[in-house]
Amino acid sequence: MAGNEPIEVENPATEERIGTVHCADPALVDAAVTAAREAFAEWSQTPRADRAKVLGALSSLIGDREEELAQTITRDVGSPITLARRIQAALPKADVDACRAVLDEPEAQEWIGHSQVVREPAGVVAAVTPWNYPLHQAVLKIAPAIAAGCTVVLKPSEVAPLATEALMDLLVAAGVPHGVVNLVHGTGSSVGEALVGHPGIDVVSFTGSTGAGRRVAALAAATPAKVVLELGGKSASVVLDDADLTAAVKVTVANCYLNGGQTCSAWTRLIVPRHRHDEAVDIAAAQAARFAPGDPTDPAARLGPLVSSAQRERVLGMVRAAVADGTRLAFGRTDGGSLPDRGHFVTPVVFSGVDPTARIAQEEVFGPVLVIIPVDGEEEAVAAANAVPYGLHGAVWSADEGRAVAVAARMRTGQVDLNGAAHNPAAPFGGVGASGLGRESGAYGIAEYTTTKAIQFPAGRAS
Repeated sequence: MAGNEPIEVENPATEERIGTVHCADPALVDAAVTAAREAFAEWSQTPRADRAKVLGALSSLIGDREEELAQTITRDVGSPITLARRIQAALPKADVDACRAVLDEPEAQEWIGHSQVVREPAGVVAAVTPWNYPLHQAVLKIAPAIAAGCTVVLKPSEVAPLATEALMDLLVAAGVPHGVVNLVHGTGSSVGEALVGHPGIDVVSFTGSTGAGRRVAALAAATPAKVVLELGGKSASVVLDDADLTAAVKVTVANCYLNGGQTCSAWTRLIVPRHRHDEAVDIAAAQAARFAPGDPTDPAARLGPLVSSAQRERVLGMVRAAVADGTRLAFGRTDGGSLPDRGHFVTPVVFSGVDPTARIAQEEVFGPVLVIIPVDGEEEAVAAANAVPYGLHGAVWSADEGRAVAVAARMRTGQVDLNGAAHNPAAPFGGVGASGLGRESGAYGIAEYTTTKAIQFPAGRAS
């Protein structure tokens, strides 16, 4: 895409144009990196308390504009307005608060013998974010980066860029100095690659598909820049034989269909004891029926459209392929269902009796598609959970918390929720394997934007 070419933004529920942004050219990308580099000299030396004050102001402003931000995201992404209010617009405030809380604490002093180890801001950050949680993902990179003393060039997804435009206004209002956070629009193949491969970038933080993440890592290696990758997922919800099956299945279905299934950490594989498989299918199908696609501006809607026609066709293509391979469709349709004439809607899907090696159980669909995998015993459950290349999130359900913890410890993944535990925005978030490397959120997220320095003192110096 050529520089300055307009990128039209579509409402996925109505297919109407709701805005336009302009694609950056190489000169604009270079100017943004230069501005960030120039601002780094002063911002990196800004006192910890002053950075905390800016984050506090940003948190308050996000809270004040929460309803407006939710409405923007509903139009931009298609998230049901209730979800947009509860998560899409509310979670960014929690992200900022988690970083501010770290700065509010005294900086720890670390000594190794006669060496003092200090953490310093790593430099200029290239933040490349996806469309599914546009505000949350941008804040999840910007807040820890500026908390660490870094400066940022943000390249949001061209599919849903409007929330980040609003975020830039809030950053200015919060007192973020000129050049500390810079915004460039464009596609990944043009602007994203120019930004990631720019020699003035010190850290690349990318959230997106595993394939795109590999490309980002290769480009960043040439400079070289530190890379933080939050990639795809195919997370397992493991229900042990002593668990409350009804509660586990209902929560898993809701988690799987969250944001239309367009959530990298979604529990898209439900692993259940074989002797309770049919019961689990009945519960899941009944629960799926409650997620009828509808107008995302309606507070009663639980499932909005997918973000684009291309995403809709990709999801339906994977559903059709699974049926053609012999996978049993317990709920849903291969044609998207009887839906509105406009909008990128699909009905939710439940597959039953799925082999853990089946393609539909191995690949990230990024749509409202749940697979139910029957297993015999705990060993087989753990093996099935670990039978994918991804390792981002997961869940374990058991009446015995100690047993649940033991199973969670054997799952190769970055996070595990026990018995429906709530999300913690201060806890480290990230994956292993094809789900990426590095961590986001809170203190662990800030650490990714720092570099360590050892200062040796003369022998005998007391620490």
